Amino acid sequence: MVVHVDEVLHFYENAQEAVGRQVRAAADGALWPGPTPCADWSVRELANHVASEQLWAPALLAGRTVAEVGDRFDGDVLGDDPAGVWTACAAAALAAFAEPGALQRTVHLSYGERPSLDYCREMTVDAIVHAWDLAVGVGADAGIDPAAAEFALAQVTPYADGLASSGVFGPPVPVPPGADAQTRLLGLLGRDPADPLHTAG
Repeated sequence: MVVHVDEVLHFYENAQEAVGRQVRAAADGALWPGPTPCADWSVRELANHVASEQLWAPALLAGRTVAEVGDRFDGDVLGDDPAGVWTACAAAALAAFAEPGALQRTVHLSYGERPSLDYCREMTVDAIVHAWDLAVGVGADAGIDPAAAEFALAQVTPYADGLASSGVFGPPVPVPPGADAQTRLLGLLGRDPADPLHTAG
């Protein structure tokens, strides 16, 4: 699947918007303690994780290392205004990636140097999947845009054999022959749409 730079940014922005919808749905606090398909994270903890990732992007794209950023984005970043924090940090991350030349840089990630375009792809896949996780957690429509699901599936499939052993994802969940891209993506990442709160990854 050949995807141009502007398409990656389009998928990234749409995935951010999908996360934002779930953050706003949970922002009154009643849904924050609920479970998500990420077994170790509640709705609020998962929303906090995704927000923290957005906060890292401008610093990393500006050339800073993980050591230089340090613990600035550890802990609770959502504060008393989760929806407002999400809107601001998502906009700042998108602007950093969309800056002229930003996707031709090299970034210093925790596991080594990576092309910034690959970093943007990773952030996009992460937001696509976690938007689904959050939708499950808040009881919203968890459908993934088919084009976004195809994009994410194309990004993770080359690494399929090592996903479970990474410790980040659960074992792959078998899916029916002919399953759509969303089902295949979720299964590959250890999630079962038929029982999403009990097959976490």
